[in-house]
Amino acid sequence: MYLRTGRQQNSQEAIVSQLLVRFQQDQSGATAIEYGLIAAGIAVAIIAVVQGLGTNLNTTFSSVSSAIK
Repeated sequence: MYLRTGRQQNSQEAIVSQLLVRFQQDQSGATAIEYGLIAAGIAVAIIAVVQGLGTNLNTTFSSVSSAIK
């Protein structure tokens, strides 16, 4: 069985501690999620506007078509 010496254990604890600190300070994942939410919000707004314009255009073309007949 392999037993760690005190020096090896302290070194590994320091490495793990440094990794945890870096992970906690890393904001790139949060930024990506924020950009994704912004993009989703913009997409929903665009869909709503296009549907509204589509309904208005359909009404306009129907009235023009009726006037021509």
